[in-house]
Amino acid sequence: MADSNGHAGHVHDKRPDWDSYFMQIAHVVKLRANCSRRMVAAVIVKDKRIISTGYNGTPRGVRNCFEGSCARCSGNAPSGSGLDECICSHAEENAITQSAYHGISTKGATMYVTLNPCLTCAKMIINAGIKEVIYDEEYRFSDQTKALLAEGGVVCRKFTGTRLEIHFPEE
Repeated sequence: MADSNGHAGHVHDKRPDWDSYFMQIAHVVKLRANCSRRMVAAVIVKDKRIISTGYNGTPRGVRNCFEGSCARCSGNAPSGSGLDECICSHAEENAITQSAYHGISTKGATMYVTLNPCLTCAKMIINAGIKEVIYDEEYRFSDQTKALLAEGGVVCRKFTGTRLEIHFPEE
């Protein structure tokens, strides 16, 4: 095989592996999150192509969380409490509903998510036909959620690829 200069020999592929590539994209997507508490994103991939993205935040057409539309998030509720009062949708939910909104099947897809799914999102992932979830960070990942994903036929694994550093210019 020839290198870019036409020389024969082994060419080292410096590109990120697929998991690192899609997880890095998920970390960029989370920059759009409008929740004032936590920034999370999900990327749904099928045949190595992105079919949908989602980040946590308020529903379409509703004032952003960071603008004060969510009383739970703008209040002083401890982390993990009062979630039934939060009006924000999770990243996984938004990625799945974006696919549905645009008529794109998620059957057999892989989801890359910056934070492990909660129990409610696990149910949506199973029902959407997603077959694999790769998560980067862990937050209150319950045994019940792990067992449900496994029983539902969803492979769930922690991201072990390379984290790439991207620096954005200051505004």
